[in-house]
Parts: sequence; C-alpha cells; structure tokens
Amino acid sequence: MSTAQGSGKVLRITLTKSPIGYSYRQKRTVRALGLRRMHQTVEHEDTPVIRGMISKISHLVTVEEVEGV
Repeated sequence: MSTAQGSGKVLRITLTKSPIGYSYRQKRTVRALGLRRMHQTVEHEDTPVIRGMISKISHLVTVEEVEGV
C-alpha cells in the first residue's frame, strides 16, 4: 500500500553525475536516497520529503515518474 497521499506514484531516481567535488551535504543527500554508484537506480514513493531531496541534487540525478504497484 502506498503512503504517498494515495497517489500511488513512484519516482525512479538514477545517479547520472558523480557527487565528487560537490559539498558534503549534497554527497550525504545522494547517500540518503540510497544511491551508492554511478548509474544506479532506486525507487522511492513520491512524497514532499523525497521531492525536496531531489531538488537539492537535481544536477546529479535524473528522475522518472512511474505508476506505483
């Protein structure tokens, strides 16, 4: 069951650029999303918290919206 206000949306986040050379906070945000290597993809529910994290590192990731299960 989805807890994203019943929307059922899932975000597929892929690390497309290395966080090397960026601030410690941005590196920690990448790790907090579960991204550990280049071109790794993770899926998270579409929540305001996740959207905020993505907006802080939008220059390092690509995001796709996928209909949830």
